[in-house]
Amino acid sequence: MPGRHTVLCLTSYFKGNRFLMRAKNEGCHVILLTVESTLKEPWARDHIDEVFALKSFEDRRHVIHSIAYLNQTRPIDRLIALDDYDVELGGFLREHFRLPGMGDTVIRRFRDKLTMRYHAREVGIRVPEFIPLFNNQDIRQFLDIVPGPWLIKPRMEASAIGIKKHFTPTTVWQDIEQRGDDRSFCLLEKMVPGDLFHVDSIVHRGKVVFTQVSRYERPLLDVYHGGGIFMSRTLPTDHPDSQELERINAQLLHGFEMDACASHTEFMKAHEDQAFYFIETSARVGGANITEMVEAARGLNLWEEWAQVEIDRDQDYKLPALHQMHAGVIVSLARQEKPDTSSFQDEEIYYRLDKKNHIGFVLLCETSERLDALLREYQTRIQNEYLAVLPAASKATS
Repeated sequence: MPGRHTVLCLTSYFKGNRFLMRAKNEGCHVILLTVESTLKEPWARDHIDEVFALKSFEDRRHVIHSIAYLNQTRPIDRLIALDDYDVELGGFLREHFRLPGMGDTVIRRFRDKLTMRYHAREVGIRVPEFIPLFNNQDIRQFLDIVPGPWLIKPRMEASAIGIKKHFTPTTVWQDIEQRGDDRSFCLLEKMVPGDLFHVDSIVHRGKVVFTQVSRYERPLLDVYHGGGIFMSRTLPTDHPDSQELERINAQLLHGFEMDACASHTEFMKAHEDQAFYFIETSARVGGANITEMVEAARGLNLWEEWAQVEIDRDQDYKLPALHQMHAGVIVSLARQEKPDTSSFQDEEIYYRLDKKNHIGFVLLCETSERLDALLREYQTRIQNEYLAVLPAASKATS
């Protein structure tokens, strides 16, 4: 059905080609609104009808004016924010232009780490003890009652970016004082040592229609701040942790009122009590080649199915045929600008990362034992021959 919808995709980073391709293949008129710094990236331009770029998205009024101008001759039916940093802007724009999808109030649950903690607790999900950095007396009482270590987390950053770990109340207060008037944009949380899991989902009409549970081999906070190699691996759907996290994840996303979207949600399984604690969620697909890992294991591309549920939000949705294999991803910064990975020749290599100063693979195996063995082998080789470590950034970069 040519022209069935006009879909405007908003992103300040280069990502989402598979989303754009699926939307175009479904007969949509696809508009990409991005920032000037991404224009030279290899966008799937044969699947994009029009490309527009602004210097940045920081001036919301300017973004509104730009979309309003486009809307004069191209009635926009769907507006999708493809990157985590644009999700809140997407909700604001949907409210302004009265477009379907999650607006300001709902979308904040998927961006603001403080809001998502309050709301998770309200819908019955276990969360680490936390407090906003609003009132000094409340913070003192929290530090007296809740044992450390503690984490100070920026409310609007993604993943582990900007998180600071503290072992004494003195350093907590020093950190708070250094933030000055920006302190209210952070929260203080008890650090829960444990194993970190992620749940990648597709939601249609408020119902979770697809879920893949995976486990990080190291908590992201350790990788991001201490350097090293990022690894994750899928868990079978019949694994006890998968079954429990599928239940909790469905409860969370239903409680957060997600309607038609993809979601990447993280939970910590605490060493102390073996219970699952909610860490954060999002209205987007996961990064670091998690989409390729899920596609290898299950035969479903999260970007494409996200596009499908957005396009068909008023119609029935049917999952593609699925399978279940064992997949893992391993990614690292590399000291070589273009690492030579020709010595990696295992038949289980499903995807080979091609990115400046990075090395990475997605592995697809028939058995869990083979996957674990390959991940350990690749981890050792990458650490010895390629690994580079840079200081942690305080904010995201493209």
